[in-house]
Amino acid sequence: MVTIKASYVVTPKEETPKGPFCLSECDQFCHRNHTLSVYIYNPKHNNNNNINFNELVQRMRESLSQILVHYYPLCGRLNSIQGGRLKLDCNAKGAMLFEAESTKSMAEFGDFSPNDGAIKELIPKLDYSQPIQDLPLFLAQVTKFQGGDGIAIGTALYHTISDGLASIQFINSWAKLNRGDTLDPNDLPFLDRTVFTASRLPALRRFDHPEFKPPPLILGRTDTSEEQKKKTRFALLKLTAEQVQKLKQDANIGYSESQQERPYSRFEAIGAHIWRCACIARELDKNQPTMARTVVDVRNKANPPLPKNYFENALGITVTPACLVGDMISEPLSYAAKWIREAMERVANDEYIRSQIETIARGEYRAGMIFVGSPNIAFISWMGMTVYEADFGWGKPDYFGPGAVSPADIGMMALTPHGMAPFSSSCIFRWLAWISSSSTSFGIFYEIMLWRQQWKV
Repeated sequence: MVTIKASYVVTPKEETPKGPFCLSECDQFCHRNHTLSVYIYNPKHNNNNNINFNELVQRMRESLSQILVHYYPLCGRLNSIQGGRLKLDCNAKGAMLFEAESTKSMAEFGDFSPNDGAIKELIPKLDYSQPIQDLPLFLAQVTKFQGGDGIAIGTALYHTISDGLASIQFINSWAKLNRGDTLDPNDLPFLDRTVFTASRLPALRRFDHPEFKPPPLILGRTDTSEEQKKKTRFALLKLTAEQVQKLKQDANIGYSESQQERPYSRFEAIGAHIWRCACIARELDKNQPTMARTVVDVRNKANPPLPKNYFENALGITVTPACLVGDMISEPLSYAAKWIREAMERVANDEYIRSQIETIARGEYRAGMIFVGSPNIAFISWMGMTVYEADFGWGKPDYFGPGAVSPADIGMMALTPHGMAPFSSSCIFRWLAWISSSSTSFGIFYEIMLWRQQWKV
């Protein structure tokens, strides 16, 4: 059981700009809810055994107030406007910080899987029944485990405000201030969202956008209602560097350095393997069409490129062509990898990105219209996100993970802090994955976290 000892409204330490704040088309198509994450720290691993929890919370309040001077949109509130769009009012109403204590030790939480309802106690509670204009955009909860053997930081950040990369940059900058370091220019957000709007990036030509069209249904069905009734589960699996290298080798059989194209990447090879295994595990008809969906960070793909510290959603959504399950299973791994690459390269085109933005601006797409479940699949990479740089002054986190189970089959690739033992190879036939990698004294390991519907296995 976790008890909330105190709650604080945290506002910027200095005066910040007020009034309406631009939301781009990319912001408008994101899911309208908070992204939930949890960081777990064990100060004993970093020789910080004598942390005073009250002082720790007070320091976090102060540093949050400092960082919100720069990230002041997180202190505003959203409002619904005509056409189903949202607007952001920078009114400095503040973020929320909760101080909590648990009656359970860190060990009693196990692997912090979001399947376990107990992990919800480490995340700020959200009340979506209240008007959206009253809903805080950023909330954090600091929880002390029983016996003082660890600390959890649960975060909730509204997806309309920022994508994963921008959110992690915010958390890391907050942590940097909290441990007493000085922010450098790269730690400060670039907030001008008008540079990525339809008015500033007019489409040079219109493309057909399959990513905005309904994906294939299971043969014989007319909607996704049966799939959406299924319960989604989360799993953590592990791959060694040798296993990942073997997948890359399998995907690149027949590849020659004389070819103009580069060999298939780690992401493409593992994604292809997951997609194929999902087709096998679901026991789908060989004539069943199946599609994979992903999102790509387009900061460096737009023309001109966006700053790396661009604080908002800068995502290009893309899908593979619909492939037959029979081909996915019988063809070599390069078959699926080829379609994943094609999908990703589509949104590497500035013209395509502009066309996608204009399509959203015209109201031809709305958040949440696409359900990703059997016979389809989704996966994204978080390998470029420095989630384990969130050192608040008592060391880097021992664990970072999701605070909730996704409603659909989706996996994410991210970094892991240390080496892990490999998993049984049969597990990958049951789960979609979050693949992580990290170079440590133990070598490179890959950690897989997945959400999946009730596949037949």
